[in-house]
Amino acid sequence: MKDRQHIYPFTAIVGQERMKLALILNIINPTLSGVLIRGEKGTAKSTAVRALADILPEIEVFEGDPFSLSPDKELEAYLECRRAMGQGDSPQTGLPKKVRRKVRVVELPVGATEDRVVGTLDLEHALKKGEKQIEPGILAAAHRGILYVDEVNLLDDHVVDVLLDSAAMGVNTIEREGVSFSHPAHFTLVGTMNPEEGELRPQLLDRFGLCVPIEGIRKTEDRVAIMERRAAFDANPVGFCQEWESASRELSERIMRAIALYPNVSIERPLLFKIASYCLDVGVDGHRGDIIMLKTAKTLAAWHERQEVVSADIKTSAELALPHRVRRQPFQEIKGNIKDL
Repeated sequence: MKDRQHIYPFTAIVGQERMKLALILNIINPTLSGVLIRGEKGTAKSTAVRALADILPEIEVFEGDPFSLSPDKELEAYLECRRAMGQGDSPQTGLPKKVRRKVRVVELPVGATEDRVVGTLDLEHALKKGEKQIEPGILAAAHRGILYVDEVNLLDDHVVDVLLDSAAMGVNTIEREGVSFSHPAHFTLVGTMNPEEGELRPQLLDRFGLCVPIEGIRKTEDRVAIMERRAAFDANPVGFCQEWESASRELSERIMRAIALYPNVSIERPLLFKIASYCLDVGVDGHRGDIIMLKTAKTLAAWHERQEVVSADIKTSAELALPHRVRRQPFQEIKGNIKDL
């Protein structure tokens, strides 16, 4: 409980509603393939990610499992991973005990190599003994959690490719000289970047499901509220979190209801034509934008506790899923076009 008391509450963050919504939608539906937050430093990006993870329900894992696999749903994968790490099928005393813990936020270190991200495979051991010997990487630790990548635009392109592939497929593959090993890697990918420090390649931008531009809050009253709340938290973090406990619990429960509802959300065919029209009208290349818009609209419906998508869901999904996929017009013009549709 001590750690939780010292994490600034998600519900106490002033403003930045679009960023908070994009994060929540990715928690409800990890197949959205993450969110890219573009803009200024000091705008509560990392605070929001850690705070959101803190209010999520605890997950069950085997004690000491570096892959964070589910004992109930991923037992076979767990046993395979143990064998791949040279630990046999199971300890002599049986499987390790199950424990519950908070959802992790795993941060990608600056300058992380591909081996550090993916994991490594001992080729010599494999060739000599015919057995795989692996060392899990960051993607193993991120399974069933949130992978936070600050300044993603400064990473090597091939590392970003690996992250986006795993986020989309839910699987990480460690491969060397034709020997490979795969393990589950379902995580919510959150990338941040300051466009002034360099852009991502368009092909990589397109792979992020959602994108949110962010800047410092301009209203005087809101900036004062930020200062007051932060000062109150620093002075008495336990008391401050208790004040926001009810709102945090309500948000957590709403997220869980949306997760349960999402598989039952439907969309009428005319709205699919509306999605296609949005993408065509703003000049989106390929079809990923259409598919992400569809998933986002259904996730928004679940978030609003509806079983059917409505036109407002389509409009919001366009604002979240399209701007970073269009490279033919200045961003502000694109944003205006989306709102006018």
